[in-house]
Amino acid sequence: MINKTLTKAEEQIMQALWKLETAYLKDIIEAIPEPKPHNNTVATLLKILIEKGFVANEVHGRNHYYYPIVSKQDYTSGSINNIVENYFDGSFADVVSFMVDKKKLKLKDIELLLNQLKTKK
Repeated sequence: MINKTLTKAEEQIMQALWKLETAYLKDIIEAIPEPKPHNNTVATLLKILIEKGFVANEVHGRNHYYYPIVSKQDYTSGSINNIVENYFDGSFADVVSFMVDKKKLKLKDIELLLNQLKTKK
């Protein structure tokens, strides 16, 4: 499980890399929505992501070729687990209750979840 968190800017870079799978700096910048950060900012964030263990790179001449080494699924799983632990005392049932109270989860969604649970037994 991933215990490290990403800043919003780092997460934006990771979202682009997860989508691209492998990319040069210019490709990552092109994949980021407007307003695009400066090239130096993206390069610095990629360096930080390498230090954090989320990204690796290979040098091709003067260019760096970047790729994620933490999958989107692994990061998502870790993030959800952190939210459940930190805000809901580790209870996924409390998360579901919260979502129902906030009208973010409808009866049809709960029925779908129940069917998924039944088929995974």
